Amino acid sequence: MPDYMPHTEEEIATMLAFLDLNSIDELFDAIPQSLQLNRQLALSNGLSEPDVAAEIGTMAATNRAAASRMVCFAGVGAYDHEVPPVVRSLAGRGEFVTAYTPYQPEVAQGMLQAIFEFQTMIARLSGLPISNASLYDGAASVVEAINLAVASSRRETVWLSSGVHPTWRQVVRTFAAGTGHNIVELPLVDGRTSFDSVAASDAPGAIVVGHTTWLGELEDLTEVRRRCDETGAVMVVAADPVMASVLKTPGSYGADVVVGEGQSLGTALSFGGPYLGLFAVADAQVRRLPGRLVGETVDVEGRRAYVTTLRAREQDIRREKATSNVCSNQTLMAVTAAIQLSWLGTHGLAEVAARCVSSTRHLADTVTAIDGVDLLVAGGRPVRDVAVVMPTDATVVLERLADDGFLGGIAATSLVEEGDGAVDASVLDRTIVMAATERRTAAEVAAFAEALNKAVR
Repeated sequence: MPDYMPHTEEEIATMLAFLDLNSIDELFDAIPQSLQLNRQLALSNGLSEPDVAAEIGTMAATNRAAASRMVCFAGVGAYDHEVPPVVRSLAGRGEFVTAYTPYQPEVAQGMLQAIFEFQTMIARLSGLPISNASLYDGAASVVEAINLAVASSRRETVWLSSGVHPTWRQVVRTFAAGTGHNIVELPLVDGRTSFDSVAASDAPGAIVVGHTTWLGELEDLTEVRRRCDETGAVMVVAADPVMASVLKTPGSYGADVVVGEGQSLGTALSFGGPYLGLFAVADAQVRRLPGRLVGETVDVEGRRAYVTTLRAREQDIRREKATSNVCSNQTLMAVTAAIQLSWLGTHGLAEVAARCVSSTRHLADTVTAIDGVDLLVAGGRPVRDVAVVMPTDATVVLERLADDGFLGGIAATSLVEEGDGAVDASVLDRTIVMAATERRTAAEVAAFAEALNKAVR
């Protein structure tokens, strides 16, 4: 991006002459004097560009959370994966970075093809035939899935598992206040969703579960499918795309909608965004698919071509009958994900997933060997994250770990409040959720455990 270039004196004079004004001050004559400042702003003297850059660098250096300065064992939806240089290089090309909405397919074939390839890959990971061109993030995808399910089943009650990411559930509750959906949250028992508390509840229009849960455990999707068949509910699974490469796909269990967060597919942590919402559906729901969908066709000369398709489902035509008002997507993040998946390939992604599982379980075994540190789910088999109970306050432990150069995880109290069905109140303030991706080495885990042993004393 070029440096900021202010208007020249000649340009200002030309503007004033065009407006038939004598000075910049006359532009503001319409504002009453009582509302004008009538003095100079209390600003310090200007600095040169190198001085400004140096000052910003000094300020940025005070942020200890930078991955270059801390070893990251945090997760819960945002993971410190390796992003190969080839992914950063290709995704940063001007053709992708500067491209906007591809409303003119005849001049946007490259971008449309890249999105089409992304959709194909997400469809394969989900086990469902159709994926859209992405949504804003995982939370937006869950909300849109619920909107779709309620419209399809024509029932407002939604059974939402406490194993779904806590902030996504907060977003769901916020939206439900406006839509009128009845959100019934199901607790976790031994790391899995328990349906006992809703035996007498209204039949749901949707059942939404996490796979994996935000505590790192796997759901019993066969049982979820059975419950959906009993109640006639739409089955929505919030799945992890990396773990999908080594697990049976949610679609193979009968999921009707699969959603998720795509940050782990080539996007850096970036202090929380921009991220990428994944969304795939069964054939029966394609007319309710939110956002944008790119399809393949042929042009008048019989050549392969790509277009946005099924536009009649969108709010610009259906208006009040539409199930979604989303009309955009995260194109650059989606293209980045497509590049990352293409670079890794099927076996490469599965290797990343296997190493994450191995690293997380090694982390769990290592930290629970410390006296007073235990798994939240006794006998659990963590996959993506692991929830660990400390002998003392979790936030204090994390602050001490940060002093030793470790981003030690996420305190459960920063995600849920007392009464949430995922973590028992008696251990809530002592629970930390950790993760170890393929980037974490055995030496880093050992050093982390040593720092943790000191932090909990």
